[in-house]
Amino acid sequence: MNLLRLPFLVKLTLVVISIIGLGYLLALGQSILAPFFLAFLMAMLFLPIATFMEKRLRFTRSLSTIASVLMMLMILTGLIYFFGSQLSDFSKDIPHLRGQFTSVFNDLQRWVSKTFHVKIDEQLTYLDQGLDKLLSSTGVILGFTFGVFSTGLGFIVFFILFFIFILNYRRILNNFIVTVFNEKHRTSVQEIVNEVRIMTKKYIFGLCLQVIIVSVLTSTVLTILGVKYAILLGILTGLLNVIPYLGICISLLISCFIAFATTAPSTCIYVAIGYIAIHVVDGNIILPFVVGSKVKINALFSFVGIILGEHLWGIAGMFLCIPAIAIIKIIFERVDGLKPWGKLLGEEEKPHKKKKSYKISKNITLNEMD
Repeated sequence: MNLLRLPFLVKLTLVVISIIGLGYLLALGQSILAPFFLAFLMAMLFLPIATFMEKRLRFTRSLSTIASVLMMLMILTGLIYFFGSQLSDFSKDIPHLRGQFTSVFNDLQRWVSKTFHVKIDEQLTYLDQGLDKLLSSTGVILGFTFGVFSTGLGFIVFFILFFIFILNYRRILNNFIVTVFNEKHRTSVQEIVNEVRIMTKKYIFGLCLQVIIVSVLTSTVLTILGVKYAILLGILTGLLNVIPYLGICISLLISCFIAFATTAPSTCIYVAIGYIAIHVVDGNIILPFVVGSKVKINALFSFVGIILGEHLWGIAGMFLCIPAIAIIKIIFERVDGLKPWGKLLGEEEKPHKKKKSYKISKNITLNEMD
């Protein structure tokens, strides 16, 4: 049966049913697919290390996998210890933050009362209710962000197991993907698999490097401004920056909240200016140079991906959707029938400027100097 000869409505119906079925399976298999995809991304990041140990240090496949797992666990343990100690210190300062907020809001209430003739008693009632809710939820927000990639012990266990299996059996998985297609397409499929693997590895490495650079820049700016917990907020901003546009806004609100509570209220303005400057540098310099323009996703589909990721897999889906769309874009751009979809996901290509030319006598052409 030739699918190309089917009527348009029939093909559209099949596509819609396939998308709905795929979305249902993704939502149904969240507890398995989310740690599997995260393990795949981490395996691509540690693949050069495992390959180096096998080729240069003569490690066996199992030994290189175990060494990679231990390195990853050391990094994760360090991050958990850092966030845990910082959040513990932050929880001790909540009474002080509440007192400082109350003092600032009292001054603000008196100004509002004199300027707009609003009774202070009414302001106190609304502000005390909002302040209690805000301060009681601050620890929950930071703790929730800290556990963004882990929804429980089962997630962590599955993630580690999948990481081990993907690294240890990567050759079997590669051979399966190649041999599952028709023999006449195996060469092209192998080329696509190799290109996707290389580009994915570069993208994940670039994404991690982007997180580090943004974290360092943010921590430096907040330290100069005298904001408390500058390193914690910087690392949090770097991690949330994986979520395009939305992540930087969330981290800005959290940083302004801490700056308002620990420093002068006017510092919030400088914090906002600093975050805008970091976002401009990240979008125009860091992202194209480090991550690469070939896998850059446009804002429209980044936002759609974030919404779909949150709907399917929650907060973890918001983080994982961007690498997933980038990998899909890489695959689409290397399959002839799907290249238009790959271009749809990417940024608009800037037209190349053509040099003007002038014809003079004897058919000699001179290019215009820039």
